[in-house]
Amino acid sequence: MDGSRLNFNNPIRDAISRLRFAPNSNNLLISSWDSTLRLYDVDKCELRLESPSEGAALLDCCFESESVALSVDSDGSILRYDMRAGNSKAIGNHDDLATCVEYSVETCQIITAGWDRKVKFSDARSASSSGCLSNLDMEVESMSLSGFSLTVALKSSVHVYDLRYLDGSVQAKEHFMDNHIKCVRSNLNLEGFVAGSTDGQVTLEYLNKSNSTNEGYTFRCHPKNKNGRHHLVAVNDIAFNPSLHGVLVTGDNEGHAAIWDVLNRKRIMELPRYPNSIASLAYNHGGQILAVASSYTYQEANEREEQPQIFMHQME
Repeated sequence: MDGSRLNFNNPIRDAISRLRFAPNSNNLLISSWDSTLRLYDVDKCELRLESPSEGAALLDCCFESESVALSVDSDGSILRYDMRAGNSKAIGNHDDLATCVEYSVETCQIITAGWDRKVKFSDARSASSSGCLSNLDMEVESMSLSGFSLTVALKSSVHVYDLRYLDGSVQAKEHFMDNHIKCVRSNLNLEGFVAGSTDGQVTLEYLNKSNSTNEGYTFRCHPKNKNGRHHLVAVNDIAFNPSLHGVLVTGDNEGHAAIWDVLNRKRIMELPRYPNSIASLAYNHGGQILAVASSYTYQEANEREEQPQIFMHQME
């Protein structure tokens, strides 16, 4: 499986937006700009679900459970999929592009965000609205959930909310970055988050700075080139290994991926360069498998619009 490519009888026809592994299995959820949500059984090397929608690009996806999935699209729709029955339905919408979706096991909430500058909360048991954060001053670029901690990236700032205290008067903890944020990923064990920027930097920020050991820092994903200039390429995605404390993988818009030990501030290894941009990264629930989506991302005018591919790596 190390570096092997997933095979599809019907190829993915447009850019991949997100990969997500299931909570307790090696089923991989794939959202794409071709308006289709796919479920791939990595163990059996077979496609289990291919569910097209009404023509809008799917911009994010996640699991609600092993048999239920969620997605959001460029029309602002929030979609819910019963993967056993093979059907889907719209359960809500945003007033502009819906860019992010998460599911909270702790609160049974579906959480979505978008370019309408809102974060919406729905009760998964009734599909009814349970709240909305509408006081954001920027479009939501990225969002991540870890336990009760919801991390929201708005251009060059990160807001952190506690899901237990979303009573309308909650004050978010704001963290300001030096650069435009492309992706943010929170981690419960680290009690903090990492943010990848459009200029190739990753910032580790701790939420609890009560002692000197909780000092965050910023590092560049790639060294200077021969001309002494930094590699200014967007960090498209970051994924934490769920079984190795402080270990994460980064992927950029030129197909470079590297695994890091952020606690000891060192790079563990660099993966072979991929044929296209890295659109998404995902570890399975045990951290033994890493999935890498190599796909154009519509960020650059000169991107290679080659067939999107998904590679699997067995972690030692």
